[in-house]
Amino acid sequence: MRRRLVLGVTVLATAAVLASQALGYVVMRSWLLDRVDEQLVEFHPPAPAFYDALDGTLPTPGEQPDILPSDFHVYFYDASGRLLNGSLGSETKPGPRLADDAQDLGLRDGHPETLPATSGDGRWRVMLNPGPGGMNAVVTLPLDTVDGAASKILWLNAVLLAVTIVALVALGRWVVRLGLLPLTRMEGIAQDITAGRLNLRLPDTDPRTEIGRLGRVLNSMLDRLQKALLAREASEARLRRFVADAGHELRTPLTVIQGYAQLALRPERRPARELREANRFIAQNAQRMSLLVDDLQLLATLDKEPSYRREQVDLLSLAADAVTATVAHSASHPVDLGPLHTPADPTGAEQLDVAETVGDPHRLRQILENLLSNARVHTPTGTRVHVRVGTTEAGPGAGGTDRPGRFAASPALPERTPISVIEVADHGPGLEPVDAELVFERFYRADPARSRLHGGSGLGLAIAATIAEGHGGRLELDTTPGHGCTFRLVLPAAGSGQEPSEVRLRRRR
Repeated sequence: MRRRLVLGVTVLATAAVLASQALGYVVMRSWLLDRVDEQLVEFHPPAPAFYDALDGTLPTPGEQPDILPSDFHVYFYDASGRLLNGSLGSETKPGPRLADDAQDLGLRDGHPETLPATSGDGRWRVMLNPGPGGMNAVVTLPLDTVDGAASKILWLNAVLLAVTIVALVALGRWVVRLGLLPLTRMEGIAQDITAGRLNLRLPDTDPRTEIGRLGRVLNSMLDRLQKALLAREASEARLRRFVADAGHELRTPLTVIQGYAQLALRPERRPARELREANRFIAQNAQRMSLLVDDLQLLATLDKEPSYRREQVDLLSLAADAVTATVAHSASHPVDLGPLHTPADPTGAEQLDVAETVGDPHRLRQILENLLSNARVHTPTGTRVHVRVGTTEAGPGAGGTDRPGRFAASPALPERTPISVIEVADHGPGLEPVDAELVFERFYRADPARSRLHGGSGLGLAIAATIAEGHGGRLELDTTPGHGCTFRLVLPAAGSGQEPSEVRLRRRR
């Protein structure tokens, strides 16, 4: 590219210099020739010279040095058109090649023409002047001065052109190298990036220059590529961890089933009580493994092609049914139902009101049951659990958007979006920030031993977050160590225009 640029600039500049030199040469030569023509037009031979030429009494060249000005030379033709022998002017140089008959001259009165010299390469400018008695005179001037000046100009132009070309090549290489220096730096940095230094960026990002704009675009592209590579690495790491965790979760019940099955198949007779105990453990672990496989299949289905019913859902009725079922099946944790605490009503003093959304009531009920189950499993016996329902607008205080101390696996909703919310809050030990940040990851357990004891696999919150995002909302967590957890299901309110489409559903990243 450098060679092409230097060659292109040199050719263009050379063409420009040649054009200017040719124009200057033509203008100068034309001006000099016009000066000669003006002298020819202004000069008129004296009348006595015509008669002297006719009589043959013209002075010899040595006797007429002051008769004619400058280098004028005058030749005479008689009335019949015959060239006379006598002429005026110096004969130190060969004169013009004139015809013997005036009819063969091809000259018109007052119109100068150029004729070659009788010998050598000289040239003359000639013009016909009429004289007395039908005679004619041909006034001539040599073009030695014009031709000499033109020759010198041509040589000077040739030398100047050669110097210009050499200077253009030398200066052009330096200018092009200087102009392409940012591209050279880009090339070096690109090689370093190719070698694996993905954190490098191009330094030339001035938006006022083409190279700067190119650098900005490339830096933006590199940022996206780096983020894509990091996301891919993180995805691969999550996949490896997911496979390892799934294998670990399945290995435990399989090992128990295999051990008790071998015990039951031993040839010696075993007491009926031991056989019943072995069968009970086999059935219990088979059920646990079946639940784990069902959860994995559900996650795969939700990730691939989520299918949700779309109907009007009353979240208040949904929460009331879930609270009633929880109280009926477990009395270890008191559960109450109340209105949502909003920025407009921070104490929740207002009465419960209908909170509606569009979605699948079965899947939304599954989220609520999972949150209530987690509150019972991960808090001490007797811990009170509060379920709050209401409508508000998305914001840092109401939910749906991000703020310090809030964790979610889904993107935030636009602020001031009308939302319907169900909160499940407890007064348990809460979670550390490092645990809260990963609580929606698959197979993640803040207390693995206790979760396994209660049959948990670490998939419940991952499933709940995926379902919430599929409904156009999100599941988020506000927690402080020692002050309990507040899980918040945030969904677009019915009629807000943010409900999920049947064709295009938001996918969990």
